[in-house]
Amino acid sequence: MSKGYSGIDADEITVDNIRHGDINLDDIRIHPDTLEHQAQLAEDTGNPQLAGNFRRAAELARFTDEEVLRLYEALRPNRSSVQELHVIAQDLASRGARRNAELFLQAADVYARRGLAKK
Repeated sequence: MSKGYSGIDADEITVDNIRHGDINLDDIRIHPDTLEHQAQLAEDTGNPQLAGNFRRAAELARFTDEEVLRLYEALRPNRSSVQELHVIAQDLASRGARRNAELFLQAADVYARRGLAKK
């Protein structure tokens, strides 16, 4: 069963509940377990790349919107130095976002080789 970040079952998210103010933002945010379930389905159907994307999203589902936007901005070409990407990777790893940390380390390597890192 799918559920929102607050733990509410997806079936409880109805137009009537929204109209009555019984639903809040955490009710409609996706739960990391739901993303992990989607990752497992993708993996089971032979799509490991999509599964990896869902698993990185599951890690980030615990972050605030502002944090996710900062991470997105940091990954844009010429926005972060290689050192800054490494610092972000360390922070992500320390917060349990190991897959995202690996992505930032890979980006640092690619950006350095292709001249896409901030000088």
